[in-house]
Amino acid sequence: MLDTTPLTAAVDQFADRLRAAPQSRLQRGAAAEALGLARELSAWAQRLDDPEGPVREMPDAGMFAAADQLTVAGRDLAVSLREPADVAQAVERVEAALKRAGI
Repeated sequence: MLDTTPLTAAVDQFADRLRAAPQSRLQRGAAAEALGLARELSAWAQRLDDPEGPVREMPDAGMFAAADQLTVAGRDLAVSLREPADVAQAVERVEAALKRAGI
């Protein structure tokens, strides 16, 4: 079984920081960055699970839901990944998005 703990830990860290961030920080782009990452991770998981199927875009449920959306997308991807290199790549994407979010 593939160890996806580094991915879920990185996603949890980002989500925890979002939940603790003031509204002003969320409005300045942190929530949008998280939603963008959640959409990316969700699309990646969907393509792995059903390469021929349509990719559905995660909706924008508002800045206060971004942490939860990121958590769901990250966990969905963790279940779908099969290669250690993909886990490392996903962690890099999460860490880069966290840095861009500035929280």
